[in-house]
Parts: sequence; C-alpha cells; structure tokens
Amino acid sequence: MAQSIMIQGTGSNVGKSMIVAGLARAYTRRGLRVAPFKPQNMSNNAAVTPDGGEIGRAQALQALAAKRTPHTDMNPILLKPETDTGAQVIVQGKRRGTRAAGSFMRDKSGLLEAALQSYHRLRADADLVLIEGAGSPAETNLRKGDIANMGFACAADVPVVLMGDIHRGGVIAQIVGTQAVLEQGDLDKIVGFAVNRFRGDLSLFDAGRDDIAARTGWPSLGVIPWFWDAWKFPAEDMLDIASHTGGSFKIVVPQLERMANFDDLDPLAAEPDVSVDIIPGGQALPGDADLVLIPGSKSTLGDLAYLRAQGWDIDILAHHRRGGHVMGLCGGYQMLGRRISDPHGVDGRSGDVAGLGLLDVKTVMGDEKRVTLVDATTADSQLPVTGYEIHMGQTTGPDCARNWLQIGARPEGATSENGRVRGSYLHGLFASDPFRAAFLGQFGQSSQTQYDTSVDAALDQLADHLETYMDLDHLLSLAR
Repeated sequence: MAQSIMIQGTGSNVGKSMIVAGLARAYTRRGLRVAPFKPQNMSNNAAVTPDGGEIGRAQALQALAAKRTPHTDMNPILLKPETDTGAQVIVQGKRRGTRAAGSFMRDKSGLLEAALQSYHRLRADADLVLIEGAGSPAETNLRKGDIANMGFACAADVPVVLMGDIHRGGVIAQIVGTQAVLEQGDLDKIVGFAVNRFRGDLSLFDAGRDDIAARTGWPSLGVIPWFWDAWKFPAEDMLDIASHTGGSFKIVVPQLERMANFDDLDPLAAEPDVSVDIIPGGQALPGDADLVLIPGSKSTLGDLAYLRAQGWDIDILAHHRRGGHVMGLCGGYQMLGRRISDPHGVDGRSGDVAGLGLLDVKTVMGDEKRVTLVDATTADSQLPVTGYEIHMGQTTGPDCARNWLQIGARPEGATSENGRVRGSYLHGLFASDPFRAAFLGQFGQSSQTQYDTSVDAALDQLADHLETYMDLDHLLSLAR
C-alpha cells in the first residue's frame, strides 16, 4: 500500500501546487509510482480527463509531472465559482449542480466520503500519494466540516508538511501563528515545515529558519529559492496570471471577472515574439493590439455584463473597425455572437441578451454539459489540433458555415464574412505546435517554441531545484 504525505500552506498562493508538481517529478525520477491528489479545489482553470471528467488544471500538471494519465480521482471535489456567492460543484469529475456558499458550508453530505473513496483508489496503484491542501488550515472558522486540509488529514491519517511563503513577508508569524491556532489533534499531524519563494542569500535566513524550528518543535525540510520558470506552468487562480510582454506581435486579453481555462494563453505567452497583455478591469484595451482574444468564462452572461461595464465592448468594436482581428474561445466565442440565451441560469445568471454582434451566430444554454478531449484538424489545411471542450451552450448561425476546425465529421467554430473574427469551443488548441505556428504565420509571425517539451523540461528543472534545496530523503521518511 502506498505511503502518503500532505503539503498544506499557511495561506492561498504560497506555491503548494508547484511544490507538489516538483516533488512528483523528483520522486518519479527516483523510480517511485507517484500519484497527486487534492481532495477539494476551487478553480475555474479545469482540465478534462480521459475518463470524461473535470479536475483542477494544477492536478493535471502534477499528473504530467508524475508521468501518469490524469484521472478524476486526483481531484474528487472541484468548485467552479460562477458568482460571488455560488459555485458549480463537480464531484469525481461530474457536475452535481450549483450551490450557494452558505448552503455548501452547511451541508457537505457525501463529499468527504467521495474524497476518501478516490484517495484509496489512488493508493492502490501507487507507491507514494502526494496530497495538496487548499487555502490554509489556520482558517479555524472553516474547520468544522473541512475536507480540504486538516479534516482530510485526520480522516485519512496522513502526515502534513506546512509550507510558508517568505515572498509575502512575515513567514515566521505565518508558521508559528498557524501552530498557535490549531487544535492538538490537528497539530499532531504536522511533521515538518518548509519555506518557499526566498530571494537572495539563503544564509541570511538561517536564524529565521532556526527560530521557527525552536518555537514550533518541527524540523525544517528546506528553504526554497524563487523558481524563475514557474510562469511556464498553468496558474490555478486568475489572480496569479500575468502579462508577458516584449514580443512584436501583441495579443490583448480582457481579464474577465469569471475568466476560465486561462491556460489557453500560456503557449502564446511562451513565444518570444509574442506579447500577451492581460488588461484588468478599470483600464481601456490598448489601441495597438494585433489581436484581441476574449477567453473562456464560467459565467458568460455575467462576464459579458462585466465586459460592457469596463467599456471593453466599445474598445473591441473600435479595434474591429480599424481592421483588427478578434478571437473568442468558449465563453468568449459566445459573447461574439448576436444573442445569448440562458433561460434557466445554468451558466451563472439567467437572461437573454445581445452579444457583441461580430459573429452572425446565437447561443442557447442547456443543462447538458459537454466535457471531452478532442482530436481535430484545421478545415483548410488539415493540420492536427488537440484540445478539449467544457461548455454548456449550443451555438448556431450562418457564420458556423465558415468553420475553421473539423472534429471528425463535425464542423467546429465560426468565422465572420470578412475573416477577421473567429470563435471556437476548443480549449487548449494553442498547445498544438503545428497549429500555433500556422496561426501566427497568418500574421507574419514565426513560432519558436515546442510548448509541451518546454513544460516537461521545466518540470525536470523544478525537480532539480527541490532536490537541491529540500531534504527529500527526510520528507519521504516522514510519509506513511
């Protein structure tokens, strides 16, 4: 039976996902069969698994690091926020419905059982299960009914390593303060700590590291310097995404409030000749864009209203009038049409509204959710394109007759009559090197990146990084 250990953090965004990915690659290279696991995740950046379900994109990356096929058991509970107070609940890969935050906190019936079921299945086919917590165990108001951190650690009887983030400051207080607020049963699970994202001379923190160890009684498993290639990995939280500028070809992306599957941008950002400029709310879209790309959304009508509230609809239409190109993916594709109808609010909010009108199509939302991996080709040159679909709408109209992708016998996507506006439901298409090269070539640009190869190389570099700065032998000895 597999050994297990859980990485919990002193807060959100301390680097847990990246550390688990690096550990997965490091221990896999040592010959262990490693399985990543996150009992509960909250993210709109989802991946589709071959068994036809959804998991957090971070767990898909960790599976890649472990050289395993992604599976819904790796993230049995996934919450996808649709509004400020509600989220779609995915259980073992399948949509269970939408829950208000208060209702979810009061009733998590069956969720811990589902998480434990998935966990035990993974253990049956692994030597080591690396478990990632969510947020922080120090949020004591969430301890009752917790399935993401100490609640799961206690139920599954797994040891915990606590990860702090020195980059945000106050890391001694982060770790010592976490110890101060936890109940004894939870404290008994913690077997060590580590400090992430250090910049500068590591020896300058020797006294700080030793002070944490003296105050907590926990051993240090390492102080980890900043890993500069972390930007190559998909972000789990929309707040973590960043612009990558410097290239001559400028892609402008409005940062929607419920932006989803934003790792679509990563292969483009990896191209040295491409700038991906992500524009936050309150700022106008730059007028010098070569392409405006509207990304996916977890709440199409809500994000369309948000887009208009920023004045971005005016900017996009002006860009188009100047001869600019516009592209929409999934929810962004739906927004480009003439109308969007969601009578039952299955995608966040109900309504029937006008779209941006740049594509002669309309979308009707329904209860059926399409979740599938896709092998496609370009309609004109038969270039291979791999990707995935996660959507609940059906889009039809005259511009669909000018499809630019083909999925078997099924046409996919739409193109405007002037050829400067395109949309598709296919996520992940830019990760296909031949397609990305041809796409950029239409704008007179060249592709210089083998994307999947570069991500895999970065995982090896991350594993080397952790081998250098963490005591991985000690960490493995603490697993049980």
